[in-house]
Amino acid sequence: MGKSGDDERGFFSERWSEPPAKAAAVEKPHYHGHRDRLRERFTAAGPDALPDYELLELLLFRLIPRVDTKPIAKALLSRFGTLAEVLGAPVALLQEVKGIGPSVAVDLKVIAAAAQRMARSEIRGREVLSNWTQLLDYCRSAMAFENREQFRILFLDKKNVLIADEVQQIGTVDHTPVYPREVVKRALELSASAVILVHNHPSGDPTPSRADIEMTKLIVDTAKPLGIAVHDHIIIGRKGNASMKGLLLI
Repeated sequence: MGKSGDDERGFFSERWSEPPAKAAAVEKPHYHGHRDRLRERFTAAGPDALPDYELLELLLFRLIPRVDTKPIAKALLSRFGTLAEVLGAPVALLQEVKGIGPSVAVDLKVIAAAAQRMARSEIRGREVLSNWTQLLDYCRSAMAFENREQFRILFLDKKNVLIADEVQQIGTVDHTPVYPREVVKRALELSASAVILVHNHPSGDPTPSRADIEMTKLIVDTAKPLGIAVHDHIIIGRKGNASMKGLLLI
């Protein structure tokens, strides 16, 4: 027992022989000062003063608190291209980037969902046609970086105020089945006077295909006799968006 007691005392004596302050100074990560400076720049100059990788760093500070997040932010942007594309990337692909685990990937998707809710709140309950830029911003945030086609319908009342925003179909990487009768049926259920059709092209190119044009004309022809107007069909892609009405296709 004596030897055991001597060893235990010796162990604790060695533990406390080094001044705690010195140990803390040695262990302090090199990136702490960088984080403080980045926060100060954000506070003083606003988000527009920071490039994408620094804004992404700020997000990752909270999600990964004890790691230098600059290399991770740059790796994400190198893989996906822009901050919007990072937030729009699927969870499985985010996890392929070194430093991004399942919980961080999901947290990034939560941030993306919050941004989409904010964008949607800017158009909900308002006259949509007079807030066209905000409408496009919302559609891009919701759909531009999806890896499968989605067909979304914005239902409007007689004053062109948004009643509902619904994804009617989700398809493959290059096709979404759309049924004009279902579009019109749902518009009648909601007492909508008009609709705006929206779908995305995962390829990135928003140019309407022949199938897109033919399907849109069929919906217009089905809806018109029932007093439902099709204001536009917007195609969203990573490289921009296309308006069929602007292209004189409807």
